[in-house]
Amino acid sequence: MTKAASHDAYLAELGGEFAPLLQDFRLRLAALLPQADEVISYAMPGFRIGKHVIAGYASWVKHASFYPHSGGIVPQFLNEIQALGLGYTKSAVHFTATKPIPDDLLARMVAARLAEADL
Repeated sequence: MTKAASHDAYLAELGGEFAPLLQDFRLRLAALLPQADEVISYAMPGFRIGKHVIAGYASWVKHASFYPHSGGIVPQFLNEIQALGLGYTKSAVHFTATKPIPDDLLARMVAARLAEADL
């Protein structure tokens, strides 16, 4: 994948199951972050408020990922992430259409990132 210039361009380059999955995820994040600007950060779509990128997403071969752009957020929700059977790293939560991130968990993770950024 080439470096996309916008969320629309990034999503247009996707194929298969991840295009509709990430289009929906984009809308979910936009609803949680109505004051944010859509940006490309670290070569992936993200949502920025002021100087802080609050959330981002990306497509990979076997999953999509949510990035709260902080190493401190995922560990706060690790028990729930593990209980849902979602993959994760210190800075990302992996999901698919059959194993999505529930709305409530996503909202709380975004809220934690906003609080961390003092927003």
